Amino acid sequence: MEGKVGSGIRAFLHETGELSAFAARFFRNAFHRRFEWRELIRQCTLNGALSLPLVAVTAFIMGLVLTVQSRPTLARFGAESMLPAMVAISVVREIAPVITALICAGKIGSSMGAELGSMKVTEQIDAMEVSGTNPFRYLAVTRIWSTTLMLPVLVVLADGIAIWASWVGVNIKDTVTWDLFYRQVFESLEYSDFIPAFIKSYFFGFAIGLVGCYKGFTTSKGTEGVGRSAHSAVVVASLLIFILDLIAVQVTDLMGLN
Repeated sequence: MEGKVGSGIRAFLHETGELSAFAARFFRNAFHRRFEWRELIRQCTLNGALSLPLVAVTAFIMGLVLTVQSRPTLARFGAESMLPAMVAISVVREIAPVITALICAGKIGSSMGAELGSMKVTEQIDAMEVSGTNPFRYLAVTRIWSTTLMLPVLVVLADGIAIWASWVGVNIKDTVTWDLFYRQVFESLEYSDFIPAFIKSYFFGFAIGLVGCYKGFTTSKGTEGVGRSAHSAVVVASLLIFILDLIAVQVTDLMGLN
């Protein structure tokens, strides 16, 4: 039993070290003068625009369900007027960034792990090196930058959609004008609610891209390894999102932004 625990710890530390080395390699190539701008734009389209429908549907359901579920509790204390503020602060601070990041970890992380893993086991990455192309700069750097840049955009859009869905939920039983609801939402929000959530979404996007590319580049054992890479990319990226969120909450609390 102790041997299994020890080997598990060694495997975890080895994986952490390899991932850290992969991140360091990214930063060495992130601002190279021969940057692949065309591939970056293509990846931003794939990871941003094509992820928007899934994020939008999730955000709409999230805002609607949160409103419908919270309303009876607030009504019990005669605080129904606080519903817009409660939903807005919950969505902007925590729910939209984390849920959007998890959705993207499942969609984008698995896609990167599988795509790059397939290229690795079929030796396409080795062929790129032989032809004089830098595969890391072309494949990994552009993908990591695309998730880092596009996830905050998706989070902001998810905030807006979820708040609009909350207004729809309020109007299921009552009639509240959008102008009144909008004013109550923005009177309750402050920059200290939005800025920390926006900043941590960059780290979420970086973690998703980094893990997806790392798992793809380290794929082995043929096609079986491709499936394992896609699965582990989602698991590790999701775990990193929760860890980063915990760290962000502690930092904002120490800075007095909560």
